[in-house]
Amino acid sequence: MSQEINNREYRKNVIKELLERLHAGESVDDVKQTFDQAFSGVSAMEISEAEQALIAEGVPVSEVQRLCDVHAAVFKGSIAEAHDPSEAAMDPGHPAHTLREENRAIERLIDEQVRPALSAFMADSQPTQPLVKALNLLGQIDVHYLRKENLFFPYMEQYGITAPPQVMWGVDDEIRAMLKEAQAQAAAGDKAVAETLEKALGGITEMIFKEESILIPMLLDTLTLEEWKSIADESGELGYCLIDPPPVWQPEVSMDAAAPPTTPERGDITLPTGFLSVTELTHLLNTLPIDITFVGKDDTVRYFSQAAERVFPRTKAIIGREVSNCHPPASVHVVENIVEDLKSGKKDNEDFWIKMGDKYIYIRYFAVRDEQGEYLGVLEVTQNIAHIQQITGEKRLVSE
Repeated sequence: MSQEINNREYRKNVIKELLERLHAGESVDDVKQTFDQAFSGVSAMEISEAEQALIAEGVPVSEVQRLCDVHAAVFKGSIAEAHDPSEAAMDPGHPAHTLREENRAIERLIDEQVRPALSAFMADSQPTQPLVKALNLLGQIDVHYLRKENLFFPYMEQYGITAPPQVMWGVDDEIRAMLKEAQAQAAAGDKAVAETLEKALGGITEMIFKEESILIPMLLDTLTLEEWKSIADESGELGYCLIDPPPVWQPEVSMDAAAPPTTPERGDITLPTGFLSVTELTHLLNTLPIDITFVGKDDTVRYFSQAAERVFPRTKAIIGREVSNCHPPASVHVVENIVEDLKSGKKDNEDFWIKMGDKYIYIRYFAVRDEQGEYLGVLEVTQNIAHIQQITGEKRLVSE
């Protein structure tokens, strides 16, 4: 055990040394040999644990991120050959299979459209439009990364695997930024697009290797069948990159014994996308920068939020009251017509906006329906949008 601990400490110190050398200006090739000697035969999980320990000690993620290309280069030709994916992961519809299918589509797009269009543009043999079109298609890679970041990473974090998601997300964002810059340069006919795009394509190629040789093996060794099924079921909501939606994946093995790392506590309200205590739900709804009121399908008031600054007064006495009785006689017919239109399906929403002193009130009514389209009631959302209308430009920094 002491030898194992010493090895871990040694590897962590090696990573620190390599980070210092990279920071001092040495290249990936310069430090690769040292990394290879220290981490030969070590799994991606062990390297991730070493990186995780450094982050816990306060080393910035952006610094650890600099090592990402180093251990990817070392792993080439070893992990990909050593890891044997499970049979389930080879099934169409399994998230690992889908990730690989998207990677093949990305590679084809780069080889068959992006690079030829770039070469022709740089040789002045064709205008910029084909390159712009190819780069817009490549922009779909954002969906590929979004699904990875919003479905794979949360499960990894629940198992305490935090460093790889943080580091990989940072690299994803670098690729996004380079692609965005390349798209702008191509649209402007700027020849500088060649240098920017080569960096972006290099990053994409490296990320494909990291996903398939480091990320996927790590996930296959960690996630339960039930968790893979949850990822597959939720993937469609985020969409797919350059491929048709895959078939629905139905694992043949029973998943009854599998349980997610996080489960509701007693007394929680279980919802399709999570669970909340009554206290959490109450204050969550009251914290929204809007007033909401819900009228059930029987046309009685069922609920209203208690935001800090309500636009219209509400009291608990209105709960159970006919909605038509909550408005002055002069406007009752308007309310009744809105409810009828939403209930009948003639409309799904109706909007109004009025000025009240220095406030500009935006009032919206929405029909609430279940998955089968059955009417459940009306949601009224009210908000003072005067300050929103004054917003101009962009704000990307946190206020001091």
